[in-house]
Amino acid sequence: MQGKETKRYEVDLYKPVKEYFTQQGYDVHGEVNECDVAAVRDQELVLIELKLSLSIDLLIQATKRQRLTNEVYVAIPRPKLNFRSKKWKDSCHLVRRLELGLILVSFLENDAQVEIVFHPASFDRKKSMQRSKKKRNAMLTEMEGRLGDYNIGGSCQTKIMTAYKENCIHIACCLLESGPLSPKSLRKMGTGEKTLTILNKNYYGWFDKIQRGIYMISDIGKNELHEFPDLFSYYHEVVRETASAYLDIDDVGGNM
Repeated sequence: MQGKETKRYEVDLYKPVKEYFTQQGYDVHGEVNECDVAAVRDQELVLIELKLSLSIDLLIQATKRQRLTNEVYVAIPRPKLNFRSKKWKDSCHLVRRLELGLILVSFLENDAQVEIVFHPASFDRKKSMQRSKKKRNAMLTEMEGRLGDYNIGGSCQTKIMTAYKENCIHIACCLLESGPLSPKSLRKMGTGEKTLTILNKNYYGWFDKIQRGIYMISDIGKNELHEFPDLFSYYHEVVRETASAYLDIDDVGGNM
């Protein structure tokens, strides 16, 4: 039978953290002016806050210590989670963003090991934004591709209206009004450069390919279009006004 896991306290972190910094040549003291751990070496002051997990309270305490020195760490027991997980990566990003260092303490049977995940360092916001340039551009493209604001911010477990779905609705309305069409004719009606990809991928099952290069709206598409009354009404009117001017003579015509 496996024994119960030893319950840990914040004070359990002190000894291994102290030993680590002592080995690095620091003079280490506990509980100095409300700071859990203070270490000094050649006038270089290092402060460490000890907690059993990452929390807002811990980060607040640590950022207050930055009034005294740039060298501030937070130390926690090594958590039992996947270090490749989004949750862990996001937590590390926040700690880095606050320009704090992160220490993990692993408790073994008769020993404890200290791991410096990263040291305190200035956060290069410009470099961070450069790395996220593609995501920024994707966000701007998504916003530009939406006709209006059909989502409620903070929604959970609800269908989200995206620029992609709006594009699908536009294509479906064209096919509903004008009958089977080619991607070329649809693009002339304003459905955009992604028309062929949307038809081929057919993510929502709204389209049927009836012959080479010719598509029609499926029964699923006809039924589900009515779930979006505002966009259906808008694109239906747009299509009715423009359809006759853009259809190719070699398309399979006829209203549905």
